[in-house]
Amino acid sequence: MSGLLALLDDVAGIAKVAAASVDDVTGMAKVAAASVDDVAGQAAKAGAKAAGAVIDDAAVTPKYMHGFSAAREVPIVLKIARGSLFNKLVILLPIALVLSAFAPWLITPLLMLGGSYLCFEGAEKIWHVFSHRRVNEPHLAVTGEGAAGLEEERVRGAIKTDFILSAEIMTIALSAIPNGDAIWMKAVILAVVAVGITVAVYGFVALIVKADDFGLHLHESGGPLAGLGRGIVHVMPGFMKVLTIVGTAAMIWVGGQIVIHGLHGLGQHQPYDWIHGAAMAAGQAIPAAPGFAAWITTAFFDGIFGLLWGMVLIPVVHYAINPAIGAVKGVLGRG
Repeated sequence: MSGLLALLDDVAGIAKVAAASVDDVTGMAKVAAASVDDVAGQAAKAGAKAAGAVIDDAAVTPKYMHGFSAAREVPIVLKIARGSLFNKLVILLPIALVLSAFAPWLITPLLMLGGSYLCFEGAEKIWHVFSHRRVNEPHLAVTGEGAAGLEEERVRGAIKTDFILSAEIMTIALSAIPNGDAIWMKAVILAVVAVGITVAVYGFVALIVKADDFGLHLHESGGPLAGLGRGIVHVMPGFMKVLTIVGTAAMIWVGGQIVIHGLHGLGQHQPYDWIHGAAMAAGQAIPAAPGFAAWITTAFFDGIFGLLWGMVLIPVVHYAINPAIGAVKGVLGRG
């Protein structure tokens, strides 16, 4: 009888241990689920902050497909997308983690440098439009190697352009992650942002470059959708122009916002304080939509600042920075 009682007692003990293990597993599952939710939420927030660079990336890339057959368009997009992922995950993500761990004070100046680049690029595009100058883009020139050489040249040019925009995207994303997060959490969030933005941008680009072919296919097939096909073919050139304008405006707005917030963080509180005051006044003046009024006012003045700052940088880049870079390349080339 005592042996049976001892056996039952052992079984009860094992059951308690099993129950405790189940509780531990449940707790770990809850922690894991919370971590997944936290990563998803922070990645979404970080990706949203990088919207300006993302829009410009989507607006810039389709031009690299000009002159190629329809059959090569999607493969070229895939090559650029792979290069973009390499830029973000293999080069930029480790650099971002090292900065976060050992030199977090560099993040704001780097953000401001990237924001200044966005302002310069956007302002230069506007300057070329009004001065009727053609933008010189050597990576879009025809090479002597035939179609294969031209394709590789275009892909390399697109990946170089993507590297600059990807660096800005990753830096903005890093700045949106709380400093207290563990290094592995930052790595996961940045990886999610990198993959998510790359898939979104180049998936969108693939849809854009194939839209004409899809519309033409519907038109030639006849039937009730032929009119839709004609409409797509006619709308796409205008859509591409609108996308370019939106991308340029987003570059200037986001670049100006980054520089203004950077100055504020470094102790120079103008023009941040003035714009913030104007936004609050606009919100009070329009009580029906105070949040929207404050946002649109802030975006407007951020954009004006970004445009002016970009215009200031145009002669600096062309008459000081570019010649200096050329001189250094010449010295290195002779060495």
